[in-house]
Amino acid sequence: MSDQPAFSEKSLPLFSADDTPIMPSSSPQQPSYIADHRQRLRDRFLQGGATAIPDYEMLELVLFRAIPRRDVKPLAWRLLDTFGDFNRVVSAPIPRLLEVKGIGPAVITELKIIEAAAHRLSRARVLQRHVVSSWDDLLNYCHVTMAHRDTEQFRVLYLDRKNVMIADEEQARGTVDHVPVYPREVVKRALEHNASALILVHNHPSGDPTPSEADIVMTKQIEAAAQALGLTLHDHLIIGKSRELSFHAEGLL
Repeated sequence: MSDQPAFSEKSLPLFSADDTPIMPSSSPQQPSYIADHRQRLRDRFLQGGATAIPDYEMLELVLFRAIPRRDVKPLAWRLLDTFGDFNRVVSAPIPRLLEVKGIGPAVITELKIIEAAAHRLSRARVLQRHVVSSWDDLLNYCHVTMAHRDTEQFRVLYLDRKNVMIADEEQARGTVDHVPVYPREVVKRALEHNASALILVHNHPSGDPTPSEADIVMTKQIEAAAQALGLTLHDHLIIGKSRELSFHAEGLL
């Protein structure tokens, strides 16, 4: 028997402009079962870690901080129903999150703190590391930062002579199916970083990492510009929702 009440639209808080919850005047104080549930969930998380709890309970733990006195399970389920999984919830664009009933600035802040922390942790595993020996970490970092974006983003990873990553830069953002890239700017930044090699990375919001003709042409242009200056283009990775494509592995470089 569940210790939670049935889902109810009315159980979700709304927010005023200053992030103050707006509750119906007849709403009771927080029942003891909510406090008990929160403590049990926190204990289970501390004892078993993230693998001990499903996505909706991970979201509850995040939402506890933003909504301290209400049952947040209905909101956690609503977020999952809207975006699909925990990763897509925390990486969802703010305008789309605000469309979900019960989401206010406090919730947005907590979700975006989680997203930023994930990006920093995955980035720390690859920055100043030898790329070849940390390739799986590199792919994980690219997926964490780019796989769930709604628009295209183009990044360049700059490497030194030992193939250690010394910089990771966003070069451009675009629409759902196009991002403007300027080969001269890419190699110019390589020279400014004193880099010897580079890896191109961009995402396909459609989820399919198959390169377009424009992707192939742009890669060839950057490769030619890099070679003219003695730089090596190691790869171009296209990040999809659940998998990536390597130009090098596909024989396109």
